Amino acid sequence: MPEDLEQPEPLDLTRYLDVIRRRHLQFLLPVLLGWLLVWGLSWAIPVRYKSTTTIEVQQPATARNYLLPNLADDLQDRLQTLQQQILSRTRLMVIVNKLHLYSSNGHTLTADQQIERMRKDIDVELVRNPQTLTITSFKVSYSAVTPKMAQAVTGELTDLFISENIRQREQQSKQTTSFIETQLEQARQSLAGQDAKVREFEAAHQGELPAQQATNLQILSGLQQQLQSEQDALNTARQQRAYFQSLITQYRALQPPARSAGGEPGSLSMFDGQLDKLHAQLAEMSTRYTDEYPGVQALKAQIAKTEQARQKLASELRARAAAAKAPGSDSVNPELPQSASLLQLEGQLKANDIEISNRERAVTDLTQRIGSYQARLNAEPAVQQELADLTRGYEQSQANYNELLKKEHESEIATNVEQFQGDERFVLLDPPTLPTKPDYPNRLKFCGFGLAAGFALGLLSIASLEFLDGRLRSNRSIEDLLPVGIVTEIPQIMNEMDEVRERRRLIIGWSAAGLVVIVIVAGSAFSYLHA
Repeated sequence: MPEDLEQPEPLDLTRYLDVIRRRHLQFLLPVLLGWLLVWGLSWAIPVRYKSTTTIEVQQPATARNYLLPNLADDLQDRLQTLQQQILSRTRLMVIVNKLHLYSSNGHTLTADQQIERMRKDIDVELVRNPQTLTITSFKVSYSAVTPKMAQAVTGELTDLFISENIRQREQQSKQTTSFIETQLEQARQSLAGQDAKVREFEAAHQGELPAQQATNLQILSGLQQQLQSEQDALNTARQQRAYFQSLITQYRALQPPARSAGGEPGSLSMFDGQLDKLHAQLAEMSTRYTDEYPGVQALKAQIAKTEQARQKLASELRARAAAAKAPGSDSVNPELPQSASLLQLEGQLKANDIEISNRERAVTDLTQRIGSYQARLNAEPAVQQELADLTRGYEQSQANYNELLKKEHESEIATNVEQFQGDERFVLLDPPTLPTKPDYPNRLKFCGFGLAAGFALGLLSIASLEFLDGRLRSNRSIEDLLPVGIVTEIPQIMNEMDEVRERRRLIIGWSAAGLVVIVIVAGSAFSYLHA
């Protein structure tokens, strides 16, 4: 390494011991002076007594699984709100005027100054569970010039915290219940409006509702069957009218009966041909329908009437033939008059016309009714969609109403619990203490501060004197000053007087040190005993 590199100088204990030997009085006096100054100041400062009380946050007596509270559970926020309300100007002025605080000073404080002073004297400390970090209690403290005043003010503050907590929780619980009741009334009105809309819609679309679809289908099926029966009956009636009209035409155009190839009159041959046609129609319909089918029954009735008319006509022809062969009768056959059978056929034709008219009206009515029910069924999907929208709104309103009704019931129970036992209460765990020793100033701490200040002042005094002293007191100082090394030195020669002065200085130094220690210890002990 380079030779000119400076090495750190070792600690010269001899030099510092020499400084202590020569400057001990200049060190001890500032130590004593600094301690006395701070210690005396501790006795000059007005004393303050601090009274403390502990308020426990008692857990709810009712299980939360059984009853849900209607208040916020953030205790820290609620305590901050309580603290702000209790430390408000109005509440603090009541305590100030009641206990006549801050009125014994030499000068009168204004109201704002008194409030500010009292706020500084109040302290609120939260106590938490070390495991769960939940607030289990809190401490309220107040500092005053006398112990009784501190205790009295702490008691007033404690009562305020407990009573204000009860009042605030009851008020908030009632407000919550009132708010839920307002929401419930709005939900009730909304539900009533939805219900009215559903009823109006159902009344306006009566017969088209989804619940009536099965009934409409059943009725439509029955109407279609009735329409088919009426149409079949109408066809049969029309066939009968054509038949009656042909019979009447034949009766009116009836001439003297001509004989057929078999010797029967021509009219009887016509009846036989008509009966053959009817029997053929009956055989054809029997292959498709049962005997209870209206068309089959009507055709059988027509066959029976035709056979009856043929028998009557045959009887009349036989009677007329016998009359013609009798003695005295005219040999020429006169024109046949209208017989009772013709009148009967004309009556049956009129009845048949009336039946056809009634059947046509029934078919028209059934067709209109079928069209109406088909229109209902066609409109059912749109009606179902609109009704589903209305029903969905009604169900939502119903669910909201039921939920609010449940919450209102729970909130009323929670409010009653708050009024009678309280869901979460503040309980006085430790009453306000009556302090026996002042909380401020702590004179033992002031003694320590004074001793530290004296040491700092003594060191500063020694350093200043050494810096201002220009004398050389060690070999190193001389070596640092001279450019050449020291060859020899002259030892200090002390006579008897010098030795006496040295002993006297030593005695005075130790005595002064002992005196300083005694004074500091005695002052500290006095401060401890009279704290």
